[in-house]
Amino acid sequence: MKLRSVYLWVLAFVIVAFAAIYQRMTGPTYPVRGSIRIGDSVISFKLTTSTDAAGDEEVHLKVPDTKISGIVELRRYPSNDPWVRHDLERQGEDLIARIPHQAPAGKVTYRIQLRGGADSAWITSEPVVIRYKGKVPEFIMVPHIILMFLAMWFSTRAGFEGLFKRPHVAQQTLWTILALTLGGMVLGPLVQKLAFGVYWSGWPIGKDLTDNKTVAAWLVWLIALWRIRKRPDATWWAVAASVILFLVYMIPHSVLGSEIDYTKMPPPPM
Repeated sequence: MKLRSVYLWVLAFVIVAFAAIYQRMTGPTYPVRGSIRIGDSVISFKLTTSTDAAGDEEVHLKVPDTKISGIVELRRYPSNDPWVRHDLERQGEDLIARIPHQAPAGKVTYRIQLRGGADSAWITSEPVVIRYKGKVPEFIMVPHIILMFLAMWFSTRAGFEGLFKRPHVAQQTLWTILALTLGGMVLGPLVQKLAFGVYWSGWPIGKDLTDNKTVAAWLVWLIALWRIRKRPDATWWAVAASVILFLVYMIPHSVLGSEIDYTKMPPPPM
């Protein structure tokens, strides 16, 4: 029994680790990567989609061929602003696009074109959106990330415990709720405040899916604990709550996150 428990803990960890990697790589804050050929040069790029820079964000492209130049076109997002065009700056082997700094939750959409001789091309098929955020200290962000990972790990393990009708469902349910409460319901709003200036931007105030999915999963687990305490044999509640939290967790982080609505503001110089 003890050996089987170890296997279940390891399996739960592997599942959550893969889910975390998938969520990170499919979310809107993951950098846009690729490469493009201009003349005889193949240029790889990584375009920033999220930043806590105190000033303008610099997007660097390594382009050793000095015959290649480029432009960046940008505007606030969402907005009715016209596209504004700037030449890329050259510093040694790098071409640099500067993205104007915004207040926390402000977004800018941008696209970069490279030119070399008779060749010219936009390096991405669609413009890229970058969101500015405030700096969150590591002593807050690191515990938040660790506790949210632990919540998913405990949740998945509790689901296995319930599925196989093992004896520690209530205990592991309690661990899940504790980690989710501290990581999501306590540190989560603090991270949101430091990054975007508000403690809460989910329903009914806004549409932030990160806020909404966290509180939804937390409530489901509270209901599961209540039902399991009333009926210890009702272990399917842990299974259901575990599946729900997993599905909720797979929604990419920051989808429909905090953003400034620039459509209600006049266009600034950029």
